Amino acid sequence: MTIEGNKVNVNKTAKELFDFLADFKNFEQLMPEEVQKFEADETSFLFGIKGMPDVRLIKKSEIEPSQIILKGASSKLPVELKADISENGDSSEIILTFNGDFNPMIKMMVQRPLKKFIETLTNNLEKL
Repeated sequence: MTIEGNKVNVNKTAKELFDFLADFKNFEQLMPEEVQKFEADETSFLFGIKGMPDVRLIKKSEIEPSQIILKGASSKLPVELKADISENGDSSEIILTFNGDFNPMIKMMVQRPLKKFIETLTNNLEKL
C-alpha cells in the first residue's frame, strides 16, 4: 500500500528542512491532534494514534539534503515513510510517501487513518 502526500512548499531551504526532519523530536510539531502518545530520542520516534497500534520509526537512509527514509523499528510492522526534498530558491518543496506491506484486511482498516495522517504531516510542514 502506497500513500503519497501532496507536494508542498516550505519556507525553509532544503538543508534547513532536512536538518529539521533529521531531529526526530521535531516530528512532534507535525503530528495530528489525534496523537495520544509521542516519544523521541536520537535514533527513533514513537507515536500512537487512537485505534492504531503504536509505531516506532527509525532512520533507514538519508541523502543530505534531499531525502530521508524512515522505517518501522519492528519487523512485524513493515512500513516506510519517505521525505523527498527539493530546493526551490529560498524555500523548498517536499513530498511525503508512506509504504506499508499489509494484508487486505489490515489495509482496509488503516488506509483512511494513514491517508489523513500523511495529509496532516504535509499540511503542518507547509506551515513551518
